[in-house]
Amino acid sequence: MIYFDNSATTKPFPEVLQTYVTVSEKYFANPSSIHRLGGEVERLITKARQQIAELIEADPKEIVFTSGGTEANNLAIKGIAILHEARGKHIVTTEVEHASCYESFHQLEKNGFDVTYLPVDRNGRISVDDVERALRSDTILVSVMHVNNELGTIQPVQAIGKHLQQYPKIFFHVDNVQAIGKVPLKYKQSGIDLCSFSSHKFHGPKGVGFLYIREGVSLSPLLTGGTHERGLRAGTENVPGIIGMTKALRMILEKSRSEMNQMKELNSFVREQLTTMESVFINTPKENSAPHIVNFSVPGIKPEVLIHALEDKEIYASTKSACSSKSKAVSRILEATGHDYERASSAIRISFSFENTLNEGKQFIEVLTELISNLKKVMR
Repeated sequence: MIYFDNSATTKPFPEVLQTYVTVSEKYFANPSSIHRLGGEVERLITKARQQIAELIEADPKEIVFTSGGTEANNLAIKGIAILHEARGKHIVTTEVEHASCYESFHQLEKNGFDVTYLPVDRNGRISVDDVERALRSDTILVSVMHVNNELGTIQPVQAIGKHLQQYPKIFFHVDNVQAIGKVPLKYKQSGIDLCSFSSHKFHGPKGVGFLYIREGVSLSPLLTGGTHERGLRAGTENVPGIIGMTKALRMILEKSRSEMNQMKELNSFVREQLTTMESVFINTPKENSAPHIVNFSVPGIKPEVLIHALEDKEIYASTKSACSSKSKAVSRILEATGHDYERASSAIRISFSFENTLNEGKQFIEVLTELISNLKKVMR
């Protein structure tokens, strides 16, 4: 099997699964309970929070655990909007955000907020100048993803964050779900106020994530009912998920330092081979793109047909974001970059992990070449 759908989800590391099971068995008590067992679990969570903070160069009190990236994004966006709407109801974002952000903005618009969606260039990238022009006296939030989940485009979040430091009353949120472990980012130095993470994108358990909230930033909770997570996220903590996620984060950052060249070599090989294939167009930009995502189109062939043909060969890829992959609509992201219907409706995304090899890339290209040739013959 060749698994090239790591942007949708990653396979948990075996060590993470072992940790998850051990914690589930031995530390099953409610961390809010006042007895000894509850105290042991609470200390375990505290240690995990400290370790995560150290790994991303933050303070433990700046880490809030969530059920994943979607909740982290919703908490950041709606939490800021709800608490600070008296000061302003204008938000700046982009046309290519993940659905968990994009739909949050649409929901806020229905509640009287004004959202500016910045356009992107052919590579799916916004400009700092456009951000500056969009700012108003009533702007309270700028929200920009670091790495696009479909194209792999890297947004200039560091430059945006540094520019926004001139506007201390505007909060800056970054969706870092696709970037962690692949594209480094200094959160404090980049002027980021809120940053979202999802465990299952870096080989951790599903159903858990966290939100970095810079010290001094206030926001309204979405889930109420308890004092968990400093009152920002009520609900009994997913203890085995949190501990497993902590281990996965440490492991992925270690692999990022030691195995990145292998991923880049695989990416370069696949891109190079795709450029030589007739009727194949690469959508992921060569510059300013993450090393683990390659998006390409094969106009004339329905992407779901090609996906299932690859599946028959035990190769797994996707059409677009996993959250939208079952929708028959064309890629909103590719439309935003200015690609025509044929190209936007025939996109395939492959995404790598540090577990993938160059040999797998060679097998993929060999199979893909044969499949495209055969499908083109059938469609004549």
